[in-house]
Parts: sequence; structure tokens; C-alpha cells
Amino acid sequence: MFDNLTQRLGRVLKDLRGQARLSEDNIKDTLREVRMALLEADVALPVVRRFVDQVREKAMGEEVLRSLSPGQMLIKIVRDEMVAVMGEANEGLNLAAQPPVVILMAGLQGSGKTTTVAKLARWLKERQKKSVSVVSCDVYRPAAIEQLATLAGEVGVDFFPSQADQRPSAIAEQAFADARKRFADVLIVDTAGRLHVDEEMMGEIRELHGLLQPTETLFVVDSMTGQDAANTAKAFDAALPLTGVILTKADGDARGGAALSIREITGKPIKFLGVGEKTAALEPFYPDRVASRILGMGDVLSLVEDVERRIDRDKAEHLASKLKKGKGFDLDDFREQMQQMNNLGGVGALLDKLPGMQQVPEQVKNQVNDKEMGKMIAIVNSMTRQERRFPAVIKGSRKRRIAAGSGTQVQDVNRLLKQFDQMQKMMKRMKGGGMAKMMRGMRGRMPPGGFPF
Repeated sequence: MFDNLTQRLGRVLKDLRGQARLSEDNIKDTLREVRMALLEADVALPVVRRFVDQVREKAMGEEVLRSLSPGQMLIKIVRDEMVAVMGEANEGLNLAAQPPVVILMAGLQGSGKTTTVAKLARWLKERQKKSVSVVSCDVYRPAAIEQLATLAGEVGVDFFPSQADQRPSAIAEQAFADARKRFADVLIVDTAGRLHVDEEMMGEIRELHGLLQPTETLFVVDSMTGQDAANTAKAFDAALPLTGVILTKADGDARGGAALSIREITGKPIKFLGVGEKTAALEPFYPDRVASRILGMGDVLSLVEDVERRIDRDKAEHLASKLKKGKGFDLDDFREQMQQMNNLGGVGALLDKLPGMQQVPEQVKNQVNDKEMGKMIAIVNSMTRQERRFPAVIKGSRKRRIAAGSGTQVQDVNRLLKQFDQMQKMMKRMKGGGMAKMMRGMRGRMPPGGFPF
């Protein structure tokens, strides 16, 4: 996420860290590079100007110039100003209204709005413990209603059926009455998208807004459209009172222009980030955490929250107990570790939250990706129980059978066995000296293609 901006700013700010003294000249040079990095990230020009002016003003203060570590102080100023531009703090959904609380979703076609409805429904159900009902008022896009019905079934929320020959306002009225009858806490209404902002579309959404009086009106926009995302959100807000923005496809956005522009241009908070295709891939937007990620400082707090919520504690304790008793780490355990990684959103989501990952060579990052991990899980699934417990028995003919059963090549099986052997050696170190001993052994190295468990 925002890799290009992270790498560019990382190079700029790296030179500052060891500076024993700052002058007007090197502050000016640094801010010129920061300005270029932001413009290349497609941040809106007015936002860049204000950002650089604010950083310059604070950087020239006595506190920075006379500080014992002025470089670090300047980096802190850049981070703090980035947080200020994106909105200071997370602004959650307003759910303090008489149920069913109505959330109206607006956006252009192709922004991922329908998928985001399902993601938000899942987030409300799992994280807020709310009963949720969803409805599609998109009677124009083929299969939009069927898509939402499928997604609602996947995430386990109520779906109110509608037909393409109905009027959107009639669908909304019936869905609201049904949600009230079911005692639903929240009703999420998916509206029709268009390829561009047009008056007909705005009129229809305004009618729905007036009818439902939603507590939240959220604009869903593709992060990869850069500052155009902010301009489109502003156009929508002029016709419809938005309460917030959801940025989709942030995991594929290497620039970050939308995240840094929207709040400043529209005055509306970004409330969520879509960070993947899965229905669990929705994160509340915390400006301070995103700023830390952009500056290569990672987001350990979000990572800890993910681990607390998604890792199966019983399975983790079982593995720890097994290793403590001196029992071997087998391929079943190896597969379990990969599945737990998937539960955390995959390798990419983990690496994005670890500090200093912009310094890891790209070829190393490419060795640890979700596609490879899926292939490895398939290989282990193709093994017999005996082979998973005693990998030493896997020789030529068995390797060919496992490769054929998993749709892979024999060299893929060999690669997995090599990586497993490296992981097994690490795990053996836990037997005598515990986790600390294992971590000392891992310090400064990662096996080629291995996983940072």
C-alpha cells in the first residue's frame, strides 16, 4: 500500500536521521524532495502547498534547530503534519440512532461499492456485534442484485430481495419496513453507480436520501484514481450531504494521492480502507497509523489487533505446548502456520504493517506472496497423513504423486520441503531456550522463500 510514496519519502528522510545539525539550506532541499514525492503520488497541488508550508514553518522553529536530534524532530513534524492532513483521528460510524440505523452507500460504477457493502456488513456484525440487513437499489447494472445476495449469504447477514423492474424508492421503503420488522440494528442501502457524475444519478440518490434520512451517507471511491477521487467526492458532497468516505483498492494503490487529498479537499473524513478482495479486507482508517506506514514506520498496533482477533489462540497454545515438550514440528503444523497467516490477510497485509519493510529488496518480498503460500498449502494437502508426520519418507515417486495431486511441479515440492526443513530447525531451538533463543537465531536473516511467522 502506497509503496512508491513510502520508498521515495524513505530515501529523502533517511538522510535526515543522522543529521547533527539542520540549516535553512538542508531543510529547503529536503522539503523540495518531499514536495516532488507528494506530487508524484498524485496528491492535489493545494494540499501539497499547504503541507510543505506547514512543515517549513514548524521546521524553522528554535525547538528543531537546537534539538539534540534535529533530523528526527523534522521527521516527526512531517509525520504529524501528514496526520493533520488526513484527519487527526479515526472517525467511526455514528450508530447512536433509533434502529434500524440507515447507511446509504454512493459512488461511481466500478469503485467496488457492492463488495464494500458486504465488507461493511461483515465488519458491523463481527466487530460491533450488530444485526445487519442489506438491500440493493441498483436496478440498472446487470446482476447487481444477485451479486449482493451472494455476498450477503457469504458474510451471514439478512438480504432484502428486490427486482430490476422496481423503482429504487419503492425498494428502499420496503427494505426499511422489513429491517424494522426484523429488529435489525443497521440497514445498508446499495445505490446505483454511474460511469460519471450526472444529474439523473444525483436526483435518484437525493430522493433516496430524503426518503430514508440516513444516519451515514458514505461515498465509496477507488483509491487508485488519485486526486480525482477527492474531486469526485467533492462533486458528490455538493449534491448530497456526505458523512464520510470509504477508499477501496488501497492495497493496490502504490501512490497514496487519494488518502492524502480527500480530507483537505472535501472536509469529509475517510472512515474505512478496502485492502483486498476478501470480505474481511476492510480496515478502519486511522490517520496516525497510515502516516506511520507511509513513512516506513509500520503499523504494529493494527498488527497486534489483527493477531488478537484472527489467530486461533487454542491452536497457537497447542503448538507451543507441543514444542515445549520436545515433540517435532511436522508438516501439519507448517500448514497450520500458513493458514493462520491467511487469516491475518495474507503475507502482503503482514509485510505492509511491519516497520522498515521498504528497505527489504523487492526480490525478497516477491518470494513471499499469497499465491505461493496457496500453492504450498495445496502441496501439503496432497500428502498422506504419514508423509505429513514423517517428511523424510517423501522420495522420488511420492514427490511425483504429490505434485500431480496438487497441480504443481516436482521442483515446487522440493522447494517446500527445503523451506519446511529450515523452519523445523528454527522450531527445534525453542525446545531448550524458548522463544528468545529462536528469535536470536532468526535475527538478520530470513530463509529464501520462507515466511516471517
